[in-house]
Amino acid sequence: MNIFSLLRRLSSFQIIVLSFALLIGSGTLLLMTPWATQDGQGAALLPACFTAVSASCVTGLTVVDTASYWSHFGQLVILMLIQVGGLGVVTMAVAITVGMGQHVGLMQRSTMQDAISAQQIGGIVRMLRFVLKFTAGTELLGACLLLPVFARDYGWLQGGWMAVFHSISAFCNAGFDLMGPRGGGSLMAYAGDPLVNLTIMGLIMAGGLGFLTWADLSVNRLHWRRLTFQTRIIIMMTVVLVAVPALVFFTQEPISGWQALFQSVTTRTAGFNTMDIETLSEGSRCIMVLLMMTGGAPGSTAGGIKTTTAFALLMAMVSVLRMRGDVECQSRRIPMETVRQALAIFVMYALLFFGVSIAIGFVDHAEMIDAMVEVSSALGTVGLSIGLTEKLSPVSQVMLMLLMYFGRVGALTMIYALHKRKKAVPCRLPEGRLTVG
Repeated sequence: MNIFSLLRRLSSFQIIVLSFALLIGSGTLLLMTPWATQDGQGAALLPACFTAVSASCVTGLTVVDTASYWSHFGQLVILMLIQVGGLGVVTMAVAITVGMGQHVGLMQRSTMQDAISAQQIGGIVRMLRFVLKFTAGTELLGACLLLPVFARDYGWLQGGWMAVFHSISAFCNAGFDLMGPRGGGSLMAYAGDPLVNLTIMGLIMAGGLGFLTWADLSVNRLHWRRLTFQTRIIIMMTVVLVAVPALVFFTQEPISGWQALFQSVTTRTAGFNTMDIETLSEGSRCIMVLLMMTGGAPGSTAGGIKTTTAFALLMAMVSVLRMRGDVECQSRRIPMETVRQALAIFVMYALLFFGVSIAIGFVDHAEMIDAMVEVSSALGTVGLSIGLTEKLSPVSQVMLMLLMYFGRVGALTMIYALHKRKKAVPCRLPEGRLTVG
């Protein structure tokens, strides 16, 4: 059986799951080569694989310092993994097919539809072109805005490389940085720089809103009623999840307004930080955990259960409190199938979150709140860390790798990939009533 006949036997969801596994494997092998590390010895299997998983799944958790451990070749490999992982392997493969002038088949279109969470298969190639143009334009603009600052501090050559690296890392919501220990790590040295703060926050939100949202906005602009129901919900949830935590951080922690706003934006998706999160109170860390588990919009470079999932569950609770049979909002009825999927996603994430947090607590004797921060960061593909990841045992690091992979692929994609094609059910079974609450 050749590779093409094998692919035809796989569902689009299985292709997505397999493509990320192949990307991680390729990245691991490249990072183990002598050219990838500063000492010319090549990385060991565990740090190479952990970094490849973190980059491919656009997370940002690391077990070695990206700036000092990896050579420029290693950093380039990481950047390519971030870019391909952020857009999706399937998206890049279809883009190459289109670029070569070849016909995009129905199977490729269907896989592409599932990869970017498009609601219909029609116009998928046109949507692909928009994704590529929007990505290239946004990342180029971000690099140009960051260049003057980094060129001032590192020179034009190194500053240019850092501007490109951080622009792509921010747009793909990866959180990888090349700062090393400078200023305390990540972007802490630029905590008071408005240009760096606004640019990185803009890139993070651009990637976290999702390509479908931007495509809708590009057509309907700011005409609120013309926007799709999903776009309106995503925008509202984003505003609330940025404004409220920022206000809490600012009032409860001894930090500036810039730091509070930046931390609110980056915590849900990206993993950069302009403050020492190890000094945060337990209450603020709990808020961070909730934000990291929520994540960004569907069809975006962000992880988490997604803002639309959280909204569907919230509206389902409201409908129960109001004793309504349907889940309604803004003169629309949310399908019960969507609510069921949202509930399944939430339960799966909750079980993984608590299960792995408890396991790490037992294996490494870590404080529960510290383990919960690292686990939610991995599962939500965020990348924020309080310095625990690099101290964990290999067993715990492998658990974090599996969480990052699951978080990037997505709960529903993983579920559908593990099941055969749905068969028609010949009959419905009688109800079995349960008393709940």
